[in-house]
Amino acid sequence: MKNYIQTLPKAELHVHLEGTLEPELIFALAQRNGITLPYATPADVVAAYDFHDLPSFLKIYYAAMDVLRTEEDFYELTLAYFNRAAAQNVVYVEPFFDPQAHTSRGVAFETVIRGIRRAQDEAAARLGVESQLIMCFLRDLSAESAMAHLQMAEPWLDHFVGVGLDSDEKDNPPAKFAEVFARARALGLKLTMHCDVNQKDILDHIRECLDLIEVDRIDHGVNALEDEGLCDEIARRGLGLTVCPVSNRFVVQSLTGDEIRHMLARGMKATINSDDPAYFRAYLNENLEALVEEAGFTKAEILILTRNAFEVSWLPEARKQHWLERLAAMA
Repeated sequence: MKNYIQTLPKAELHVHLEGTLEPELIFALAQRNGITLPYATPADVVAAYDFHDLPSFLKIYYAAMDVLRTEEDFYELTLAYFNRAAAQNVVYVEPFFDPQAHTSRGVAFETVIRGIRRAQDEAAARLGVESQLIMCFLRDLSAESAMAHLQMAEPWLDHFVGVGLDSDEKDNPPAKFAEVFARARALGLKLTMHCDVNQKDILDHIRECLDLIEVDRIDHGVNALEDEGLCDEIARRGLGLTVCPVSNRFVVQSLTGDEIRHMLARGMKATINSDDPAYFRAYLNENLEALVEEAGFTKAEILILTRNAFEVSWLPEARKQHWLERLAAMA
């Protein structure tokens, strides 16, 4: 099964570029930028990954990205992820990035996007990994800040395929950002939002995603299974759900394998992704392997999950069909 997973061409739709910041790169960038770390070795960084829920994870996550200062830093971060993706036969990615997490530290928006774009172009030319970028807004910041960053992005609009919403969900419902996402839609961007597992008011948040924001996709979204009406509507619309099993195991102490199976049984387009793989110590293949090893997923189920990712991706139709045909030949 590991060999089968490796040979499948795959798409990843839920990976945060800042979440691919490996400990070794943290040390290298800190040294280059003259930053003193509270750790002696990369192994000490991993040992500090003591998180058990979303807030405890985010505290560590945002502290680590302070080493990202220059265009070269963002280029190296992004290219390192694409190298790992290519090694796992990931052929298409829609990566997230969080501009507010950088502009709030005095890093210019242009610095971030230029570094990321250089790596995207190189990955496409040298590694054969296609990508389209999703700009995420931090939901624990104001809607005004989100709108300001959407305006910052307008000169770079051809660099993006969509916008998303992430970070601390508590008391930060989708409705808070309705105007921002309506503006993004008017600019021709696709819409997705995080509905993290087991968060406060999570079912209300999923309903707002569907009925108020009218998203094109939902990130995580496992709790939709608690409401038959939500499940039916998600399936009817053919919305993708970007589930992250190993991430779930860290944050809610469950791989959510049973829930993923229930999604498939209900005709919901569940996909498998790595989320923040440097922190959860598992990239896309390791997430699929965990479903096989710990939840008994079959070859047929893995193929369905892989196919779903291409089907709900925002690839141009011709490219989407190309990869779906390749997968059909591997059934």
